[in-house]
Amino acid sequence: MVKKIGTLKDLTKYVIFSITVVLIYTIAEFITSTITGLSHDVLSGCVYSFWGGEMVLLALIKIFKIRRE
Repeated sequence: MVKKIGTLKDLTKYVIFSITVVLIYTIAEFITSTITGLSHDVLSGCVYSFWGGEMVLLALIKIFKIRRE
């Protein structure tokens, strides 16, 4: 028996993982910028755009899978 890849439960787990990564990065960036006085603007932009894009794409996948079923 072959397991379907990309079920809604798997997508939900990945969304939770993505939100967790963004929260951990935000806390770590806040702590390091408070201690050192430097901010990592380019790195922050890259992290937020990548994970934000991932969450938008996963939301679109969920919307279209629900409509199709």
